[in-house]
Amino acid sequence: MFETSEYLTRIKGVQTRMASHDLSALLLTQEADIRYLTGYLTRFWESPTRPWFLVLPASGLPIAVIPTIGAALMGCTIVEDIRTWSAPDYSDDGISLLRDTLHELAGTGRIGTPLGIESHLRMPLGDWIRLSKDVKIGSDMQVMRDARMVKTPCEVEAVREACQIAGRAFARVPEKACAGTALSNVFRSFQMLCLEEGADWVPYLAGGKGSNGYDDVISPASDDPLQVGEILMLDTGVIRQGYFSDFDRNYSVGTPRDAAARAYAKLMDAMRAGEAVLKPGNTAADIFHAMDKVCTGGAGGQSAGRLGHGLGLQLTEGLSFIAEDHTVLEAGMVITLEPGVSVSGGAGLMVHEDDYVITDTGWERLSPMPSEQMMRLDK
Repeated sequence: MFETSEYLTRIKGVQTRMASHDLSALLLTQEADIRYLTGYLTRFWESPTRPWFLVLPASGLPIAVIPTIGAALMGCTIVEDIRTWSAPDYSDDGISLLRDTLHELAGTGRIGTPLGIESHLRMPLGDWIRLSKDVKIGSDMQVMRDARMVKTPCEVEAVREACQIAGRAFARVPEKACAGTALSNVFRSFQMLCLEEGADWVPYLAGGKGSNGYDDVISPASDDPLQVGEILMLDTGVIRQGYFSDFDRNYSVGTPRDAAARAYAKLMDAMRAGEAVLKPGNTAADIFHAMDKVCTGGAGGQSAGRLGHGLGLQLTEGLSFIAEDHTVLEAGMVITLEPGVSVSGGAGLMVHEDDYVITDTGWERLSPMPSEQMMRLDK
């Protein structure tokens, strides 16, 4: 957790946004939203059995309505009012307690909850239906999305630290991978490297390999061995202090084929094109078009659908670099640039991703500077 003042600043910022939309309370059920306002960090979210609720009133500290098993840890946060029940309770799993809390804090005022993209309701659908009969809950008007999209200095430093950890692990890949190494073993070894370098855990790792790039960028690892002439890509999101890194690196097994080398050079050109317009006042669409002009000649992007996104408490959050996203960039936004190009006329693809924070005058790189040529796995 950060200092208490950090969370008080976040709470005040969200409540200011709430006031502009005449919201009397927010109901939050997602891990990232709850952690944003309280610092409540636990791996217990992996269990889907118990719901967790946080209610933010128009003023004052948030109120936690949570299973008793989480009370001790929640008591270590800034939350002072913690209302609990013994869960799971098949007859009433906290819904009556939550209903009463919402009535108490909001009265007849408007209650909002995140309803937009990248939000989800983390509670049983039947309980939501039951709650909705007694409490009218509408959209939070993107209050949480907009608040979280612009990071505080503490958040930026947390992402920077996660990126440094991942960067050190990427630099050590040649210690663990060479021709003949099974891709599955590369994945296992890389996760161990991330932990050795200081990651709290490694919730995301994907990648691929092939002579003309790879087929996709989200696959788990097969047992196929690396072969000379292939390209290896690893894309990871490591966690440090609850915040993600999210960038990738490409490696050539021996000397890369000409088509792959040209594709990598185009990726570097696309990154520079994106960086050239990455500044406050420009839109997400502006960044997309700058990179897409290099990647496809302006044809409208690759099949992955976007060329980057927001980053922070979640691996992907906030804006997307697509033609239809007109979010205006602001200082403090943490984003990824992720161009992709076809290799050998569409036989495969290659992607490159790096992490940045928008500054008052442009951008600052959070992930380490990539090499102009692919790193080689020669041993």
